[in-house]
Amino acid sequence: MEDARNPLSGTVFTETLRGVRCIRLSVLTDETTSPERQREACDHVGAELRVTFGEGDALREAVDLDVSASKTSPWERPQLLRWLSNPQAYDALVFWRFDRAIRSMGHMYALANWAREHRKVLIFAEGLGGGRQVFDFRNPMDPMAELQLFMLAFAAQFESQSISDRVSGAQAAMRKMPLRWRGGGRPPYGYMPAPMPEEFGGKGWTLVPDPDAVAVIERIVRELLEGATVSAIAAGLNADGILSPRDYWADKMGRERGGKTGGTKGKHVVRETFQWTPAVITRMLRNEVLLGWKMHNGVPVRDDQGNPAMCTETPILTREEFDQIGAVLDERSINNSDRSDTEALLLRVIHCDSCGGRMYLNKQDGKQPTYKCNYHARGDKCEAPANIRGDWADEYVTAEFLRLVGGIQTRTTVVVPGYDPEPELNATVAEFTAHLKIQGQQKSKHAANEWQKRHDALDSRIADLESREKTEPQRITTTTGRTFADDWNTADTAKRRGMLIDAGVRLNVRRGTRGGWRKLDTRRVDFTMSGELDPAAEELSAWDTATASEMLPAAA
Repeated sequence: MEDARNPLSGTVFTETLRGVRCIRLSVLTDETTSPERQREACDHVGAELRVTFGEGDALREAVDLDVSASKTSPWERPQLLRWLSNPQAYDALVFWRFDRAIRSMGHMYALANWAREHRKVLIFAEGLGGGRQVFDFRNPMDPMAELQLFMLAFAAQFESQSISDRVSGAQAAMRKMPLRWRGGGRPPYGYMPAPMPEEFGGKGWTLVPDPDAVAVIERIVRELLEGATVSAIAAGLNADGILSPRDYWADKMGRERGGKTGGTKGKHVVRETFQWTPAVITRMLRNEVLLGWKMHNGVPVRDDQGNPAMCTETPILTREEFDQIGAVLDERSINNSDRSDTEALLLRVIHCDSCGGRMYLNKQDGKQPTYKCNYHARGDKCEAPANIRGDWADEYVTAEFLRLVGGIQTRTTVVVPGYDPEPELNATVAEFTAHLKIQGQQKSKHAANEWQKRHDALDSRIADLESREKTEPQRITTTTGRTFADDWNTADTAKRRGMLIDAGVRLNVRRGTRGGWRKLDTRRVDFTMSGELDPAAEELSAWDTATASEMLPAAA
């Protein structure tokens, strides 16, 4: 056998070696480093060096897609790890190029130690200089292969850093280009990449609305403005099998759904699918990318005049719509501690008469659920804490509510958005204030000039926003042709609870007396209603009373 430890081309093994074909891809859409191209290169060098990879069920191959060599060691790549953990099944690891294996000195040091410990051969079909490179660690007494490998690892790490710097610089430049999308990676939910139109230069990529994702966003916004909670919206999307943004993109790219997500510190949780959650929806609806703005690290990218740089010609939302949604979310966040998954109809409705605190539904095996004063949890004192059977209280409030308002027609209110420059003005002022804090920290004239450019741009944008006038939204209210009784009969517990809360219903409960009560003692409860429906309920009650009086026989 010729000297198989020589890393230069010309090495040929006299015996046949069992090889593992190792394929890695950072970005699935990169055709220049496709798995097919890597297989072809590995097969070619394998045929030249007498290295086989098996076939069929006995194929020896590790395919790790969408995995970065700069960020993951060989032991963090699922397919390659399977072979690293079973070294007796082969003799050599074959890679297309050096950067398909590692881009870190530390990772290469670990891989070289592993190869020396297990007496393996590392083969690269195309080395840094262009020719194939072979590193034979089967003789643990010969340090040359390890030394040469470390030298090449240093070159690979240096190349990786240079590539990273070039890419970062290019992306920073593209961020300020009107309508230009950097390409690669997952676009914001609601958009998809498309070639730049000729009227805007025809070079590179821009973003356009994704019809399927936009339909989901429109559903979310519609349900939110109709009064649904973010939690209820998320539950509905999951129940209907609507893919979350992360899984939706995985499907479009032909990848498996789910993946790793954050767990406890230093650990990851692997999920088969990602669900819609209130946090996902809220974060999406508050992201200015829906306005078509380019965002970087959570901050708008701005042009030299301070205007937000646009990533699309056709934003999903207008400024008025975006602000309206934000106002609804702000209003709902006041009650973000309220439970949305409870079966308690009277949560936030039923109160202890003694201390005024809320009562909560308490369930015990084999017993009827009861609403109880929860003064202990609040750290308060209650002289006469009340409790009452849950079904009695629910039935009483339902009967009283429908008696008072069941015949009233429901109304729907459509809000025509106005425009208020204040939200964007406040955000821009905050951005300007943060920028001022780094004044004077620049060490070069170029950095100081860039700081001044952003200062002037933000100042210009603030002045522009200050000059804009606020227009008030319009509320258009129409009757639906349905009554509150109709809506109550078709609503679930959460919606019924919302109807009670919106109407200002309150039930105060006093402590009961001991005894074998078989029904509610109505002397213990006070039902009141103080919302917008109260005048309509009084008018309906007066009409019913007058009608009943007319129907009574005249006195003799």
